[in-house]
Amino acid sequence: MSELRYDPVRRTWVIIATERGMRPIHVQRHDKVPKPVSKSVCPFCPGNEDRTPPEIMSLKDPEAGPGAVRWQIRVIPNKFPALTIESSQERHGKGIYDVVSGFGAHEVIVETPSDEEQMADFSVSHLRNVFSVYRDRLSDLRRDSRFRYIIIFKNHGTEAGASLLHSHSQIIAIPVTPSLIAVELASNREYYLNKERCMMCDIIHQEIEDGERIVINEEYFVAFTPFASSFPFELRIAPKIHKHDFSVVDEDHLQHFAAVVKELLMRLRKVLNDPPYNFILHSSPPVNPRPGKSDYWTSIADDYHWHLDLIPRVTYIAGFEWGTGFQINPASPEDAARFLREAEI
Repeated sequence: MSELRYDPVRRTWVIIATERGMRPIHVQRHDKVPKPVSKSVCPFCPGNEDRTPPEIMSLKDPEAGPGAVRWQIRVIPNKFPALTIESSQERHGKGIYDVVSGFGAHEVIVETPSDEEQMADFSVSHLRNVFSVYRDRLSDLRRDSRFRYIIIFKNHGTEAGASLLHSHSQIIAIPVTPSLIAVELASNREYYLNKERCMMCDIIHQEIEDGERIVINEEYFVAFTPFASSFPFELRIAPKIHKHDFSVVDEDHLQHFAAVVKELLMRLRKVLNDPPYNFILHSSPPVNPRPGKSDYWTSIADDYHWHLDLIPRVTYIAGFEWGTGFQINPASPEDAARFLREAEI
């Protein structure tokens, strides 16, 4: 029987259409990666650094010999940014409408010198270094009081929005709070004010106790398919101990986090034939005072819980979804978790 399930964090309804009997073979997609381009053309390949804007930072290999590629990870401004740091910050009304100038920051993290390795191929130590760059860039951008939210995300595969095969992810800092994030923040804050507990902590405790949607449960992190998953094989990774801000995660936790993400990507590759995917890192917004909202962030360290959402792109959004805001998920979270747990990698 199909079910309508409610997500208390996003405040959305999802239809779990279990009668469709969706199995991994039914959602595998094969047109999932961009076509490779020549290394002489790819702007992210070593030797083509002059094809990108000047780097913001990079991690170097201290053991690289003469003639070897020195950098392991580069951070550069997006050559075609959605928002620009040079723009002035202006807000004004246009009749009934509100307008904010295109101020912001848009950065690209080139995750590896290789245009053949994808994130699932990275060693755990290299993946930890990628996440440490996320942490450091997030920490730096949070210092700018003009930014209201900073999102870190990755698009893998053409259907997930990637235009280049070379493995990379992106950071965008914006001067407004997105509506989806505002709902998430409000849900967590109201839950905490009512119960004096973090909602995500309660969700994690319940998921571990139930067990049927758990994929990985290790010392510091848990990975599970959310109860009201909007998409087939959607995954959430969260620290088991309450933490609200990814920018202050220590090296030990980054190592464990990298190991969990690596294992999940390997399991998805095995079960869904290396699907296109997006992941989004949810961390608390910059805590800056707002006029007229002096209490806005007073409980965020207690009510918010950072996490990463990993979403394979194996179904399409169609008319019903656009018209209602509901999602139809043809694979139950319980079945998805079981397929991933049982995969041999």
